[in-house]
Amino acid sequence: MPTVSPPWTYTLQLPHDPRAPGIARATLRTVLAAHGLTELTPTAELVAAELLANAHLHTAGPYALRLRHAEPGRLRVAVWDTDPRVPPGFAKNGPPAGAPPADAETGRGLQLVQACADTWGVSVLGEPGASECGKLLWAECQ
Repeated sequence: MPTVSPPWTYTLQLPHDPRAPGIARATLRTVLAAHGLTELTPTAELVAAELLANAHLHTAGPYALRLRHAEPGRLRVAVWDTDPRVPPGFAKNGPPAGAPPADAETGRGLQLVQACADTWGVSVLGEPGASECGKLLWAECQ
């Protein structure tokens, strides 16, 4: 008889520290292994790495990794940060992010997220200056 796994959510609060993205990726691997979702680990880790790197590079405050599993074989990877500005090309199921110049050393992360994810989006939270402010970038993978 098959077992039904109830939905779950895991949130890891992170300080603005250069070690935080690595700790978050290790935590993601551990959480997925604990829930028997190791087949999602490579894609989820790549998505999380890109979203975490953006949060670390483009904000000065804390950020958080959020994992949500509501459907069998489907995982939502999200990163919250304190900056409400939405990266170009990351509107919910909008057009893919534009390609950076060929000689650019950065700017391909969101393209990788969009290429690996089945769907992606953003939620802007609160108004600037409010206690709950920022954005939540998310991507879902199967």
